[in-house]
Amino acid sequence: MFGGMPMKKRTKMILIGMVLGTVLLNIIAWTSKDFCDFYVENVFPIWLFTYGRLTSLFSFSVGEVMIVILCVLLVAAAILGIFACAFLICDKTAKKGRTHFQRFLSIYFNGLLCLGCGVFFIMTLNCFILYHCSTFEEKYMTSYIDGTKEYSVEELAQVRDFVVMQVNRYAKMMERDENGLICYEGNMEEEAIRSMQNLAVQYPQLAGYYPMPKKIRASEFLSQQYMQGYYFPFSMEANYNDVMYVMCKPATICHELAHTKGFIYEDEANLLGFLACIHSDDIVFQYSGYLSVLTYIDNDFKESIHQDKTVYNSHVKISSRVKKDRVFLTEDAWTKVEQKAVVKTETVKKVSSRLIDANLVLNGIEQGKANYCEVVGLIMDYYAGPEGDFKSEEYMVMGE
Repeated sequence: MFGGMPMKKRTKMILIGMVLGTVLLNIIAWTSKDFCDFYVENVFPIWLFTYGRLTSLFSFSVGEVMIVILCVLLVAAAILGIFACAFLICDKTAKKGRTHFQRFLSIYFNGLLCLGCGVFFIMTLNCFILYHCSTFEEKYMTSYIDGTKEYSVEELAQVRDFVVMQVNRYAKMMERDENGLICYEGNMEEEAIRSMQNLAVQYPQLAGYYPMPKKIRASEFLSQQYMQGYYFPFSMEANYNDVMYVMCKPATICHELAHTKGFIYEDEANLLGFLACIHSDDIVFQYSGYLSVLTYIDNDFKESIHQDKTVYNSHVKISSRVKKDRVFLTEDAWTKVEQKAVVKTETVKKVSSRLIDANLVLNGIEQGKANYCEVVGLIMDYYAGPEGDFKSEEYMVMGE
């Protein structure tokens, strides 16, 4: 097809074809849920098993390195752009034909354009299409949830009190150091993968290969964004913040692993992180699972009773131990983060929040970051089903 065609023209044709193909994939994804479901079930696992397995061979986060390289390339592009403007203005002796510098600029910026198109293509395959699949409820809860069920304040209070009883119980079981901080000696990454694979019995999409979760080297900067982890679509990696408190890590790692299985909605990843942890054989994971949803459920309960302190105080109280464990970073960790900070944390947090919110909205999630909080509805659905039922006798024993 391209025989005899000059290399430059051939490259341009390939680039145009890639862009048009990517745009077409996005259009189909926005208009056909059946296509997206087929893709997630039959095609997406291929990328995870091949490309995801390749990036998993590296001990460091490939996605993080890619971001650093991209930032360097963009800074270089800005500098070259300034030099190019100065060159064109000052070089009055330039003759016809391009100089070496002009040729270099052409190659560099064409390379950036190709890179951008490649990123857009990979993001479409590993992220954008996933936003238009059937929801977790549609896939696994239609047998007992019709999508219109509403829960009463009493039902929310029951689940909230159950979760509080659980965290209060687990808080007493944890091994702690001299400062009262929880210790963990196991392999958290391997346990997270086992816990996710165990859920595949109920949720088949979770079966199969998982990439090894990786720590983010720039965890201090991630902490300034108040982010616990990231799924990098362009490297298919589950990455987590290594600076945050140990109790945040198990549920976060499972949350990010859920993304690698095609569950791109944040509330669904929150639910799967919660379920993987509470069904783990590791009690630290179990505690982390309940802790990960405690704030969401507790806040929703407060809203449902209109912040009435009398009503709230009549329910099961969150223990002081749990309150100490329910932190993002310890005080010492925050001190180190602020010491290394180049930009103020408040500024980083605002910019990060707006970018994440914009990304979710652009992908059809109108709630933006509020999508994280919608895990409460999914938890209520879970406890309404056969797998999530709990007996009143057990409920009362835990309250003792």
